[in-house]
Amino acid sequence: MLTRYLTVKEDGTHETEIKKSRFICTLFRIKTETEAKEIIQAIKKEHWKASHNCHAYVLGDNSDCQRSSDDGEPSGTAGIPMLEILKKRELINTLAVVTRYFGGTELGKGGLIRAYGGAVNEALDSIGIVEGKLQQEIMLTVDYAQHSKVENFLANSSYDLKATEFTDKVILTCMIDENKLSAFETDITELLNGQQELSLGEKSYFEKDYLG
Repeated sequence: MLTRYLTVKEDGTHETEIKKSRFICTLFRIKTETEAKEIIQAIKKEHWKASHNCHAYVLGDNSDCQRSSDDGEPSGTAGIPMLEILKKRELINTLAVVTRYFGGTELGKGGLIRAYGGAVNEALDSIGIVEGKLQQEIMLTVDYAQHSKVENFLANSSYDLKATEFTDKVILTCMIDENKLSAFETDITELLNGQQELSLGEKSYFEKDYLG
């Protein structure tokens, strides 16, 4: 099981224009190759008037499955440059489809490589990348009077807050790296003078924006 991964933040689209050709990059989070193929066919159906619908995707914890297609562009000028961007950004379980509407000006092989790779790069910057880390859930139960102090502490620490539940007390679900569990307990105990309850939850992946 991976301890961390990078992937696109959410499904989304980003468009750029180069010498009157439109390059529309659509990014998707995917789980299976079947899902990737269905999405690619749906994009082709939606943009059936486009000159090309090129794609690239990486699947698996170690990006074991890697696929790309030039969809009629000169060999090696579209799919491979797109795939190389996904690999360079160290993403997993991500599909990129770049739809091109030809604007009348030939870009040449080098121009196409830059255009398709650049379209994916720009889309990733626009939509965002998240880092998922395998962490331990810890439920921290405090009185309402302690809530603001705890929230402020967490906001200025390396610990992550996943959720907050308000009952007769406040229950904060914190996501903690396994090697920081002891330090977290010590920090919270010192902060609240031992006036808290701690209980372990599940181990799960917690995602937050990755700034590289």
